[in-house]
Amino acid sequence: MAPISRNPFTAPGRPSRGLWRALAEGSGGALLMVLTQEILGGRGSSGGIQLLLGAAALVLLAVRRRFPTMSLLGISAVVGLLPTAGLPAAITAYTTVKHLTAPRRRSAVLLASAVLATLTCAAFAPGIGLGSHSFGLAVGAVLAATTLVVPGLLGSSGGQEDRLLRALRERAAAAEAARRLAESESRIHERSRIAAEMHDLIGHRLSVISLHTGGLEMALQKQSPELRDEAALVRRAVVEAMRELREVLGVLGPLGRDTGTDALTDTTGTRSDVEALAEESRSGGIPVDLTWDGPDLNDRAAQVRRAVHRVVRESLTNVHRYAAGARVTVAVTHTDDRVAVLVRNGPPPVAPPAETGLGSGRGHIGLRERVALLGGTLEVGPTPAGGFAVTARIPARPAPGASLAATGAPLPESASEPRSDHVSAGVQRRAMKALSGLLGLIGVGVLMMCGLFLVAQAFPEPDSPRGRDPELPRIGMSRTMVEQAVYGDSSLARAAATGREPAHPQSVTSCMYSTISFVDSPPPTAGAGRAHSGAAGAEEVPDHLDITRFCFRGDTLATIDRFTVPVVSRTPPWESP
Repeated sequence: MAPISRNPFTAPGRPSRGLWRALAEGSGGALLMVLTQEILGGRGSSGGIQLLLGAAALVLLAVRRRFPTMSLLGISAVVGLLPTAGLPAAITAYTTVKHLTAPRRRSAVLLASAVLATLTCAAFAPGIGLGSHSFGLAVGAVLAATTLVVPGLLGSSGGQEDRLLRALRERAAAAEAARRLAESESRIHERSRIAAEMHDLIGHRLSVISLHTGGLEMALQKQSPELRDEAALVRRAVVEAMRELREVLGVLGPLGRDTGTDALTDTTGTRSDVEALAEESRSGGIPVDLTWDGPDLNDRAAQVRRAVHRVVRESLTNVHRYAAGARVTVAVTHTDDRVAVLVRNGPPPVAPPAETGLGSGRGHIGLRERVALLGGTLEVGPTPAGGFAVTARIPARPAPGASLAATGAPLPESASEPRSDHVSAGVQRRAMKALSGLLGLIGVGVLMMCGLFLVAQAFPEPDSPRGRDPELPRIGMSRTMVEQAVYGDSSLARAAATGREPAHPQSVTSCMYSTISFVDSPPPTAGAGRAHSGAAGAEEVPDHLDITRFCFRGDTLATIDRFTVPVVSRTPPWESP
């Protein structure tokens, strides 16, 4: 037995195809992430963390068919940390939800993935460069809705549609099979009726001929002994014809209703039946060795058991006719896939008599046709030792087409359609699926970009000049809030205030300096203390600099001092007016 594939990137039963498909999907997912990164810009984690998260997203995308639920939940967490993984997450959500059949489990997994993506993005927003937690919550909600919920709902609808179509196809196939079965039953009943009529008419005539021939044989016993032998030969020929007629008519009748003394029953072809055939040959003076390998044929189809019975019986009958006294071996091998029957006889101890002309030669031909209808093979021929061998290999489970052919029913119309039509239809279906998937990805991408744009408009970036509207510094604010309001500590203002600033208040621990005025005007956009002349375009340097000092006790703002320091002129004395 071949080992079971344990490769997590492959689909069960198709290791090579699944591996190549996983590699192709991973490459496509990487391309989608690169395109998304180019559109979104540099928002998100640092380079090394981005590579690790991107690799994790591609791995989860590749194994989504083998581990659907785990892949969806894992890539949901990755999307919360790496928004550029939105399109691979959309593919994973679509595939996972499409193949989940239980409605409750499908809804629970989709809801859990959306909540996980939203909470992850909100919790790690400051660490991945998205700003505040509220901004991360909004981004996570948009990503969850556009890359998980929407593709998941589409996958749920597609899965239900596929399952409905599959159920309709199965129902149509069952109805077609029932119709063929009804036709087959009608055909079998008609054959049985014809067989019964032939047996009653021709069998009666042959019986009358045999009876009169027997009477003629007795009448000629004293009057003409030479004619008596001819009459006996005619009587035996009539009896043989009657037996062969019953065998032929038995093929037309259903199981358990065959005509003749050798009617087929439910035990036909089983081990006990084959042993009975062997014992019957032994009683006729032919040594038969029987070997049986494997279980009995009780659970096999009636066609298979009939074929086994006919192969053994026809072979032993030929031994009786043409190799009387030869040693015979019968071997039956039953496996899960097939039933093999081998009947081999050695050379007869006495040369067979001259051909009587009673053999029709249809025995092996009928056996070959019967076995071929079941999808098997029959080999007949002499052995190197001078004997004869018959080897039959019969499928243990005949194909449905073989069963229809064996009963004479017509094959389905689809079986006669050209293979090229199937290939063309398959290519068209794959092309339509690929186009639909591409359009769906484009739609998800556009929806995600629009959602992120709206969130960016509603929640501007904290470090954007447009979005900056901080609260004016006041006593009691924390150091972090003051730093955001004054754009941090100004080294220029600190250097200018050194030696010229008022005395530090008592108990302060640190101070921060700024050249921006926060009295009643917004933060200046140019450097503090500088003015530009629009007419001449030359820079005019002021003679003083306004400095604001913020002093803290621990982490709390304690005092705000504003003072002015002179600016040393950079103009040489000889250039002064």
